Amino acid sequence: MKVEIDHWHHSPAHLYEPNRMYIVTASTYQKEHLFRGDTKLHLLQSILFEVMKDYKWEVQAWAVFSNHYHFIGKSPENGKTVRTLTQRLHSQSSRKLNDLDGKKGRKVWFQYWDTLLTYEKSYYARLNYVHNNPVKHDLVKVASQYPFYSAGSFEVNTKPSLYRKIQSFKHDKVNVRDDFTPVW
Repeated sequence: MKVEIDHWHHSPAHLYEPNRMYIVTASTYQKEHLFRGDTKLHLLQSILFEVMKDYKWEVQAWAVFSNHYHFIGKSPENGKTVRTLTQRLHSQSSRKLNDLDGKKGRKVWFQYWDTLLTYEKSYYARLNYVHNNPVKHDLVKVASQYPFYSAGSFEVNTKPSLYRKIQSFKHDKVNVRDDFTPVW
């Protein structure tokens, strides 16, 4: 198995292994609500899907907000690292957002954090966490009311037994960097 470690002295080390699940979280610079509103959230979500597809990552779950996002994805056998994928996502979304806002050169993204998910229970808990993130942030009372995340399609397209199993995993103590208060 090929393992690559990406490390820069000002950021956390990023471990990359092919055919593995990751959870990735990123924050806007100074936690600013730069993606406020449906148009900008749709823009970020669309770019996330496009980049994941181009890099042959399988999206498992996602949630995008005005000042951060989370996604869970499966890395490809012969693909780009988490770092390369995230850099492209941030570069494209920054350019398009800044064009939309007329703010050429504005810094949009601060940092991202990724975790290689090595245990099935950890994976299920984080799936449940991402799916319930809009409720955690008090954006909606019921997760299915939030349009910029994966839980709605997950609920419809997953076998009921698997859906119930994932919903049973505690997500309130999952260790994911998420000290944000997004707005819709």
